[in-house]
Amino acid sequence: MAVFRSPVALAILGAALAVTLAPGEDPVAALGHRIEQGAAQLRFDPVYGYLPSLLEALHVPVESQMAVFSKTSIQLLRIEPSNPRVLYFNDSVAVGWVSGGFIELAAQDPALGMQYYTLQQRPDERLTRREVCLRCHTSGAALLHSVVSAPDGIPSNEADVDSRTPFRKLWGGWFVTGNAVPAVHMGNAVFAGSARRELTPSLDPKIALTPSSDVVALMVFAHQIHMMNLLAHPDNVNELADYLLFMDEAPLPAPIRGSSGFAEKFSSAGPRDHKGRSLREFDLQDRLMRYRCSYMIYTEAFDALPAATKAAVYRRMWRILSGEATGARPFSPDDRNAVVEILRDTKKDLPEYFQPLSR
Repeated sequence: MAVFRSPVALAILGAALAVTLAPGEDPVAALGHRIEQGAAQLRFDPVYGYLPSLLEALHVPVESQMAVFSKTSIQLLRIEPSNPRVLYFNDSVAVGWVSGGFIELAAQDPALGMQYYTLQQRPDERLTRREVCLRCHTSGAALLHSVVSAPDGIPSNEADVDSRTPFRKLWGGWFVTGNAVPAVHMGNAVFAGSARRELTPSLDPKIALTPSSDVVALMVFAHQIHMMNLLAHPDNVNELADYLLFMDEAPLPAPIRGSSGFAEKFSSAGPRDHKGRSLREFDLQDRLMRYRCSYMIYTEAFDALPAATKAAVYRRMWRILSGEATGARPFSPDDRNAVVEILRDTKKDLPEYFQPLSR
């Protein structure tokens, strides 16, 4: 279902890495500068090329791996159910690779939004920003789609997805794995005409670093991509604030549980308040997060919002957290207080008017 269609792009030399990249603020550009200065070096693996070393250098966890088998990237001629594109991500970077192809990257610049790069899988390639990616990624927006996939991976009926999308409409064109996954999603299947054919996720070590396309990672990624786009183009302050607080989040039809270790690694990152609580803790029963405020509020992209925009976002958030405004999933008093208390301990520029509510 969800298909991250960002021809992510990075190109790097092996030993003598020459870099053709203008200075920037996103993590991929910063890595390129460290390589150019001799402060970092990428190792070339005979099977995966630069991929493992690149993930390590960008602090992207292997446990975040997801696999998409629909032909929905610049490398569409290589992608099919037997050779899916694997994706990895952290809070500001997404990395994609398909066996036999090159590495794609998308990184969020706090001021410029999403930036795209490619890295050819040869020991003598360069890091290059890919402006051509903006032909598909209008205004730099990252694209996350759910599709109906034919047996060869050709997609149709593309639909945008995020954390407001009902579970039954998610992950068309994707493999989905986990220890507990409600069966109503669109993943792990292709369609020949109107006939649905189930696929067994098969991620051979030659085409992926792990055997997982983790359900929790997929859910987090669906939330994060739209959040990145809203932060890059904060034209609708109310939507940005409401999305930060999961106001219109689609409920889970049943509990989910991953199997890759992603949930454990993600939730361990913090920051935590004086009671040990974190916005990165999961619920996974009927909603994604235990505390209903996005961890993306800690990103440099949020901090870089224009002062007036950020002030308006905070005002809208307070209207919701104080109980004045409601949405499709109203906050309980305990939920509201928990979010306020966590933010007061962990968000430095939080306005003073964010005060715990009387019970």
